[in-house]
Amino acid sequence: MNALELNAICKSFGSQRALDNVTLAVPTGSRTVIVGPSGSGKTTLLRMIAGFEFPDSGSLSLNGQILLDSTHEVPAHQRRIGYVPQDGALFPHMSVAANIGFGLATKGPARDERIAELMDSVALDANMATRWPHELSGGQQQRVALARALAQQPRLMLLDEPFSALDTGLRAAMRKMVARLLADAGVTAILVTHDQSEALSFADQLAVMRQGRLVQAGQPLELYQHPRDEQTALFLGEAVLMPAKIKDGWADCDLGPIAVNHQGNSEMAQIMLRPEQLQLNIASTGSPGCHGVVTERDFGGNTCTLTVTLLAGKFEPGRSLPVHCAGLLAPPIGSAVQLTTLGRAHVLNN
Repeated sequence: MNALELNAICKSFGSQRALDNVTLAVPTGSRTVIVGPSGSGKTTLLRMIAGFEFPDSGSLSLNGQILLDSTHEVPAHQRRIGYVPQDGALFPHMSVAANIGFGLATKGPARDERIAELMDSVALDANMATRWPHELSGGQQQRVALARALAQQPRLMLLDEPFSALDTGLRAAMRKMVARLLADAGVTAILVTHDQSEALSFADQLAVMRQGRLVQAGQPLELYQHPRDEQTALFLGEAVLMPAKIKDGWADCDLGPIAVNHQGNSEMAQIMLRPEQLQLNIASTGSPGCHGVVTERDFGGNTCTLTVTLLAGKFEPGRSLPVHCAGLLAPPIGSAVQLTTLGRAHVLNN
């Protein structure tokens, strides 16, 4: 069952088309991530769902209730949708407890108990209830904002790049905590981000937007392995792209024959491999296969990204390819290596 259904949403600001016929279904209890470059329309779409903006055409329903169509529009405060903005947007003149309890209908001890329960759920110490927002770290402010949104028992939670201002380690920890908290509460969530790794790790469903259009939606692994086009492939991570001739499920390319996920025949097509699909070994004299030389080495601790320049190539002799390997096992620059591939290459749409 779908919690949220968007149907043919369109929105223009003057002559600028912000959203172009966006249709998307968000399953109940799932985490959907909307990802795309700046200006792709993802934040506009989120504000449309929240009720802060209204489309020029299209419809939107939540748990079977029509929130917006050609005849009526339910205002934001009646939608029971939680919203956590990028900066948390805490009230600076209110304490942590007052921020979390803002909008709660209950009074007295019941209200205090509910605030304490919410603080505990987002891992905030009880002694922080009397602090002011400026006394909190960035991660603590985001947890207060999340608790405030959860206090309203929302049917849907919207997260607008809430981790972008946090440092790398805290960002990953907050992402895991929020995912676990939403799952425990059974709250359907939509996260907007431009961070590809964040999108892939957080999402049950990934929706890629570009120039106001929904380009592709599905499970993160499916989109990562089988992107619709070159732009989507490169946006979701590092990719090895090369021309090839396709025949009977095989690609003839600069790496030699590679199995592909396409049974048709094509005189020329473009195939994609992820760098982790390329495996290298130190080459011995006269060994068969595809050979190259390590020309660059980017050591990153547990992983290392190598640039391998091929010694031969059917379409582009001297092609350079990125290859990921374990940091401690990475060969030095100048090493002669042999390349093999794992799995199938993906044939991109023209």
